[in-house]
Amino acid sequence: MAQPTLPPWIQSLQQRDPEFAKSYLAQRERILADGAIPAKYKILMTMIVDALLAHPDGVTTIANRARAAGASEAEINEAVEVAYLFGGTPALVTAVNAFRTS
Repeated sequence: MAQPTLPPWIQSLQQRDPEFAKSYLAQRERILADGAIPAKYKILMTMIVDALLAHPDGVTTIANRARAAGASEAEINEAVEVAYLFGGTPALVTAVNAFRTS
């Protein structure tokens, strides 16, 4: 599940505390890997959480990660709807960032 470019917050953490960053990234990779729940669904869950927490750039990045893991546009659309159902209009406004590809 390694991603080519790490978000700036992880890069900053790596500079200040490389051991903790390594531990965090290993745990994240283990948790988000295929298991009883396929990785693409776990990634879609993280996209929904970012929408609920109003992180528009995170939603875009995670939606693209979900696409790379095999999520279809229909699955992304439904994840946007789930974000709306549980977060209302503010989450919907953030969730539509899933439709951006860069």
